[in-house]
Amino acid sequence: MESEKRLSTKIDATVPTAARMYDHYLGGKDNYAVDRAACEELDKVVPSTRALALNNRRFLQRVVRTLTGEYGIRQFLDHGSGLPTQDNVHQVSQGIDPASRVVYVDNDPMVLVHGRALLEQNERTAVIQADLRENDQIFSHPDTQRLIDFSLPVAVLFNSVFHCIPDSDTDGPLSVIGRVVEQLVPGSCLVMCQLVSEDAEVRKFVTDFMDQATQGHWGRVREQKDVAEWFEGMEILDPGLVEVSTWRPDTEVAPRQLTQEWIEFGGVGRLR
Repeated sequence: MESEKRLSTKIDATVPTAARMYDHYLGGKDNYAVDRAACEELDKVVPSTRALALNNRRFLQRVVRTLTGEYGIRQFLDHGSGLPTQDNVHQVSQGIDPASRVVYVDNDPMVLVHGRALLEQNERTAVIQADLRENDQIFSHPDTQRLIDFSLPVAVLFNSVFHCIPDSDTDGPLSVIGRVVEQLVPGSCLVMCQLVSEDAEVRKFVTDFMDQATQGHWGRVREQKDVAEWFEGMEILDPGLVEVSTWRPDTEVAPRQLTQEWIEFGGVGRLR
């Protein structure tokens, strides 16, 4: 990947994006007909995708609540944050401590537009446009430098986003994680999950479909063992690496992911 690659600031309504498809699944209105059509085609093979997206969003909210309330983390760097919806990271964390600070990162220009409008009056929160693989650009960005103190623990979120980037020795998930960890102090946490399937046919269909639909802005659906590699050397918080609807559920009757053709799999790793 070119390290100085320029991201487009133009919103293209003719090509689906993962952020807008996710917005549609969450019941949002910041998406186009092309995104909804792509979701309809995806649902024909993996019909549990809407439930999966909703459960993933609830997982994110529980994680942020846990890290803020139980682990005292007040700084969040959210990669691939997607379009603003209800109970965003800053709303959950600042609901516990108004001093919490959040930087959202996404490469979709629509996220930048809507995010900045939402956060205009919140001086402890910012949204920047960057590719999640551009670690230097993200960490050196003026808003990151203004809001995040890297001498203190930080929660870095890669929530349901690594399936959007391909494997690579230089900018695949393992490489990105390695560069992030170098910037963090002990006590910092990495929240990581992605779409996985143990069914080779499902992995191939979804990977090929999303790669074609997004015109190459996709990586691949992986296996659970691939995700486990990302957490090497970290303390994995209870209950470990799991299908995310089972990660510290709020109640015994909390929604669970019932179908298994593919799942969101991951957890939270803490740096020692």
